[in-house]
Amino acid sequence: QVQLVESGGGLVQAGGSLRLSCAASGRTFSSYAMGWFRQAPGKEREFVAAISWSGGSTYYADSVKGRFTISRDNAKNTVYLQMNSLKPEDTAVYYCAALESGTSWDYWGQGTQVTVSS
Repeated sequence: QVQLVESGGGLVQAGGSLRLSCAASGRTFSSYAMGWFRQAPGKEREFVAAISWSGGSTYYADSVKGRFTISRDNAKNTVYLQMNSLKPEDTAVYYCAALESGTSWDYWGQGTQVTVSS
């Protein structure tokens, strides 16, 4: 079992930056791939970024490529999402997720709100 707790959301002006953190419980954090997803009001949840268990591979949605950076610190059981050059369309609840195996994300956090004002 893994419990995930996101933090770092808030209100920021367009062009600004935020760093989200996701703290995981459990001893096997380093064996999970980790991801960030977001859900805007009235829209379906969408993939934002993912990182392999070692941190050696990262993946991004086209909409955030070049602006967002995912990273992880396995010693701290934490995954981060650095968000730069934020746009109003980035406004959403951001969720982190853990993938143990297969293709379905196994564990989800409760989400943190990010609001970008124009």
